[in-house]
Amino acid sequence: MIANNVDSRKTVSQRITGRHVLTISLLALGYSGYYFCRSDYSVALPLILAEQVKHGVDAHVAEIRLGSIASLGVLAYAIGKFPSGAIADKFGGRRNFLGGMIGAILFTLLFMIGGGFPIFTLAWIGNRFVQSLGWAGLVKITSRWFSYSTYGSVMAILSLSYLFGDAISRGVMSLLLAHGMGWRGLFIAGASLLALLLVCNLIFLRESPAAYNLPLPEESPLNLFTGTKENRNQPDTAAIFRTLLSSSAFWLVCILSLGTTLLRETFNLWMPTYFTQVVGMTNAQAASGSALFPLFGGFSVLLAGFLSDSLGTEGRSRILFAGLSLCVLALVGLAHVPMHAPRLLPLVLVSAVAFLLIGPYSYLAGAMSLDFGGKEGSATASGLIDGVGYLAGVLSGNGMAHIAVTYGWQTMFLVLAGVAISSSAVAGLALWQQRRRVLCLTAQLGESA
Repeated sequence: MIANNVDSRKTVSQRITGRHVLTISLLALGYSGYYFCRSDYSVALPLILAEQVKHGVDAHVAEIRLGSIASLGVLAYAIGKFPSGAIADKFGGRRNFLGGMIGAILFTLLFMIGGGFPIFTLAWIGNRFVQSLGWAGLVKITSRWFSYSTYGSVMAILSLSYLFGDAISRGVMSLLLAHGMGWRGLFIAGASLLALLLVCNLIFLRESPAAYNLPLPEESPLNLFTGTKENRNQPDTAAIFRTLLSSSAFWLVCILSLGTTLLRETFNLWMPTYFTQVVGMTNAQAASGSALFPLFGGFSVLLAGFLSDSLGTEGRSRILFAGLSLCVLALVGLAHVPMHAPRLLPLVLVSAVAFLLIGPYSYLAGAMSLDFGGKEGSATASGLIDGVGYLAGVLSGNGMAHIAVTYGWQTMFLVLAGVAISSSAVAGLALWQQRRRVLCLTAQLGESA
């Protein structure tokens, strides 16, 4: 196969040095820190809800309002994704990465001092909007530092930042809640921890190995920009968008992002509330239980990332199709968990959803964006894929709140199972199309040999 022939070439640019390890560490730890200023809302949601009820707001009204704030935050995050990738491709990923940290810290503190829905809404929208800069910056820096033959493995490690980072942040906040800290204390602690990581990245993170006189890595010869004659130092933003949006394979990945992001965002936001209302956990236990989702998702990402590098060009598409198909069964199982069932059953099913979903999900705005965009358009590809996905993720707040309040949690999980079925069908189509493309490219190279 063409991929095996290409990947077998080892060059000096693929050697991992201490500077590469430092860059991976800074990016992983830095993006993990974002979640101290993102997961705090989900963990604090039961406490904020109780505070609003204490102030005279009807419980169902407060729940829907808080869900609406979450939805507006996801919408702001989605909107920010579209320009964030182009900005990173034009001006460099480091500015995006550090700028997102600074904005998240400031808006988290603003939310903390707010006392009602108007300030909560403004602060959360601002927080999610500036955080949209971070991932595109990370992808851009990765494209400058690492070879295409390691995209799956490197992005698996970096994807742990939004999984284990989420799990660790929820675990830390669970401990703080168990020791009596209120939700405002959680927000102060999160902003402080992210500020510490900001300083480390500000001092040590570099845009590319050229800063240390190291050779630049190779990009995939199969990316959409192979053969273009544009200046790589000053990329044409409009041309990058045209190239990506003219690819049907790229559009299929964007559609996959719609379904998988809705699934992931719903679980991230509502699991603490589900565990308290249905399973009967305390707030601290629910925060700790919700950490299982990113934790098992992290195991999935590592396995899927390293496995995809060894399975060749169709590896990522195969894993996507298999994972989403099996995820349907776990979601149907959650829909049939009775009220106040033994705690182990919903915890196991939530963990299963994470393991089957998050590994495949991590490909979309990670390794697959690098596959499509290479050094020139990787951040734009990531921003578009993520942005389209988070447009559907908007429904995870207000939309899922309405379903849970009106029809119950079981119905909500059945709706999510339907989303997973549709996504698995799209993944099957993407696999078929990629197989055809690889065969076509193989024939073309055979004719030119």
